[in-house]
Amino acid sequence: MDQVERLDQVKRLDQDDLPPGCDAQIRRAFNIALRHTGIYVAYHDRSLTKVWTRNILAPLVPKKKGGGLPPAQLERIEAAQRHVLETAESGRIEVSMPHEDGVRWFDIWLDADLDDDGTVQGIVSTWIEVTEQKRREQTLKTLLREVSHRSKNLLAIIQGIASQTGRYSSDIGDFLTRFRGRLQSLSSSQDLVTSSNWRGARLRELIEGQMERYGADPSRSLRFEGVDPFLNPNAALHIGLAVHELVVNSMSYGALSQSDAVVDVTAGLADLDANPPALWLRWNERFPSCSGPEQKRFGSVALERVVPAALDGMATFEISDDRVEYHLVVPAGNFAAD
Repeated sequence: MDQVERLDQVKRLDQDDLPPGCDAQIRRAFNIALRHTGIYVAYHDRSLTKVWTRNILAPLVPKKKGGGLPPAQLERIEAAQRHVLETAESGRIEVSMPHEDGVRWFDIWLDADLDDDGTVQGIVSTWIEVTEQKRREQTLKTLLREVSHRSKNLLAIIQGIASQTGRYSSDIGDFLTRFRGRLQSLSSSQDLVTSSNWRGARLRELIEGQMERYGADPSRSLRFEGVDPFLNPNAALHIGLAVHELVVNSMSYGALSQSDAVVDVTAGLADLDANPPALWLRWNERFPSCSGPEQKRFGSVALERVVPAALDGMATFEISDDRVEYHLVVPAGNFAAD
């Protein structure tokens, strides 16, 4: 359907079943509809002189010639209008303008006003504000970039876990058992991060979740004292991995393998010549005849090297005849303290 046929159809629809003397009603209804939809309509004659407007939008109120639109945008609009005058073809452009609330965006539809002979009499400009749509699109793009960034980080963590687990596994069965456990630990921490809209996870919630995965009851087996900071996503994933190794170690031959033993976890803030202060975390368990593995395995490598390196922190892991202690310090930027 060409422009003339489309306008003829609109004209016929406008004229169908209209009782005499209803022009004023149509104008009022038209103005009400424009207000409700937030649409601004303007009419220019062939010389591009503005003849009338309806429902001018607040940002476009002309405080000076040209309103608040920058000169470059006005030139684009005028060029598009002249094209419509010359070709009678509808056009659409997008313009932006600075505003006290930030940049405002508008879609402008330009249509030729044709008489019965198809001669262009003027131009109807329909302005629709699309600022919120633009903001949603920008937010979506930001989220997609963030998801891509986090996915790459997560894949890098998984690659590191696979590599280190393989290095310290005796055979494929041993590798699969340990690798699956670490992936499940990572998944558990990721669930906490996701449920918080990617903000992170509470330290205590992270520890309790890792203990519960292996059937331990934190209300009975965990004594938590000190601060409970909100870890950012990267810190939550890596500290969750450290806690996983500590829990597996404890369930195998430590406090969590005993019916009446308790793991002590203490967290606090330390200056360390930094402002804001760093976070320190201490995992401590004591009971008779504690015996750990003599050979360094990925568990201790993750605790002493992988996790602190990923968080720009430092750590110590000690196993003796009657004690297991892990001490981790991470700088500000990995967490938010209340």
